Amino acid sequence: MKNILVIAAHPDDEILGVGATVAKHVNNGDRCFALVLGEGITSRYENKNQVNNIEVEDLHKDANGVAKIIGYEDLYLENLPDNRFDSLNLLDIIKVIEAYLNKLKPDIIYTHHGGDLNIDHKKIYEAVLTATRPINKEQVKEIYCFETVSSTEWNFEYKNSFRPNYFVDVTETLNKKLKAMKYYKSEIRDFPHPRSLESLVASAKVWGSVIGVKYAEAFEVVRIIT
Repeated sequence: MKNILVIAAHPDDEILGVGATVAKHVNNGDRCFALVLGEGITSRYENKNQVNNIEVEDLHKDANGVAKIIGYEDLYLENLPDNRFDSLNLLDIIKVIEAYLNKLKPDIIYTHHGGDLNIDHKKIYEAVLTATRPINKEQVKEIYCFETVSSTEWNFEYKNSFRPNYFVDVTETLNKKLKAMKYYKSEIRDFPHPRSLESLVASAKVWGSVIGVKYAEAFEVVRIIT
């Protein structure tokens, strides 16, 4: 049994990038946790003070419901400002992550790709690498970056593009990812948006075809210590 921690920027990223893989971990008997650092909604308004707290509460309520569908043992929601992580000191983000690392002691971390278009994703990647630097018998042995549709593929700068080299057959668990994403009423979109159910299935088919299975999720290896 291993401790798995998904570190994500916004509610729904923990599903879009790794939902079916986490469900597979759960089926294998691993303990799975998610840390979502951003509140996930205020950037949709001209002024973040315009947002009714009920909207944030509803989104977080959806996130907790989704966590149960996938099988996360616990979901931890912080309230960093949506799409404004660059307004924070990186050290402050690192300290939040370090506190959860000390609490949960994960063996494996899944997190955002450093080349994503979204600024919050980039800052999470930087913070995770700093918080897990391999000193003082760091317990995290494996770190993987996931693809977040509607962010990863929209960064057209090749040198920072997502180049997966680790694939997980999720043929048996993709249905849980789709069910969970459907539960996110404020985040799911109609086709052909990347966050539509049809697009998520198409993406899983493409990655599956790369490794000769029906459906897969793809990751970029950051570090493996054996």
